[in-house]
Amino acid sequence: MQTKKIVVGNWKMNPASLKEALKTFTSIDKSINKIKQTEVVVCAPFVYLEKLKKLSRKVKLGAQNAYPGDTGAVTGEVSVSMLSGLAVKYVILGHSERRALGETNADVNKKIKSVLAKGIMPILCVGEASRDPEHSYLGFVKTQIEECLDGVSKSILNKVVIAYEPIWAIGKSAERPATPAEYLEMSIFIIFNFRVEMAGGNLVYLTLTMFFIPGLNILMPKCLLHIYWG
Repeated sequence: MQTKKIVVGNWKMNPASLKEALKTFTSIDKSINKIKQTEVVVCAPFVYLEKLKKLSRKVKLGAQNAYPGDTGAVTGEVSVSMLSGLAVKYVILGHSERRALGETNADVNKKIKSVLAKGIMPILCVGEASRDPEHSYLGFVKTQIEECLDGVSKSILNKVVIAYEPIWAIGKSAERPATPAEYLEMSIFIIFNFRVEMAGGNLVYLTLTMFFIPGLNILMPKCLLHIYWG
């Protein structure tokens, strides 16, 4: 069985200048020399990708969103084809901040299919806004994954990274930190539901471990994703 570990850093709308972006990216590139069997990904703002792609062969580039099309009259969007030309290997899709702006599971589904068609790996973000004693949040996350991956060929499900981000535990309005047990619960839930139901019995495992390091901000990733497939 092949094992692939991925560390993803989402810079969001940071930093404020290209100079700072280059400095931070170079610092990350130098700091990962001792990291083995792990792919390090930086999802930087679109405006920095062209410059960053020339700085490292070790750090992979990721984008924070993508439009499901090649060209067109769509003001302000960046297409998957454009990202492909920038050597982008991963794209974050369905992030809670994008969903808060009105993005639906159907929108994310279109983006995932378009991204996969170009050979880019989507990082599908899922997560509930709150937890309840009846565990209905499990059904919510299951629906997110089912609708976002609807129509995606079983043969390429191992190209999808699933990132669990419980909305109630992240950001400035977080209620409290999520516990390792809560992350483990969701990890097991995703594995047992989608390894069999969506992969048709193929050995496609998607598991995730989340950790938070206070005070390090964009210099360190917020999540460590493990993908197992065979």
